[in-house]
Amino acid sequence: MKKVLIISASARKNGNSDLLCDRFAQGALESGNQVDKIFLASKNINYCTGCGVCNNTHKCVQNDDMAEILDKMVNYDVIVLATPVYFYSMNGQMKTFIDRTVPRYTEISNKEFYFIMTCADNDKRNLTRTIEAFRGFTEDCLDGAKEAGIIYGVGAWHVGEIKRTDAYNEAYIMGKNV
Repeated sequence: MKKVLIISASARKNGNSDLLCDRFAQGALESGNQVDKIFLASKNINYCTGCGVCNNTHKCVQNDDMAEILDKMVNYDVIVLATPVYFYSMNGQMKTFIDRTVPRYTEISNKEFYFIMTCADNDKRNLTRTIEAFRGFTEDCLDGAKEAGIIYGVGAWHVGEIKRTDAYNEAYIMGKNV
């Protein structure tokens, strides 16, 4: 059994990327894993102010929900990062979240990472910048990070359209194979 943490940066509950998170979770749960999903839009996560205090203390001076999420990131085996892609990169909620990992990023080590992205465009090449940003975070900043899978949720504009794409089943299968 693995502990799976899903970080959904969807702005909408049951939005397309959030639906893929749920589908991934369903597969992972059916395979006997422990799964937690964090819906970032429902959390209070402030922007990093770049004050640098956490470089010495490994704690952020801000009192918001990020400390609780960082505890989970450190203690879980698998982390799924999911974002809608609006203008060729991850949305602001995901970027703010990643920026706020600074206090404990050196402790987020030896994790398996899955990336879920959705966009209205049908060409998955338009998700290249998002993948590179995720890889910059995981491969360049986190010791022992392993990219375990990518779900390209293309061709989904309106809520729920993702259910009619291959990505919907792919998310379930990827979750089952965690």
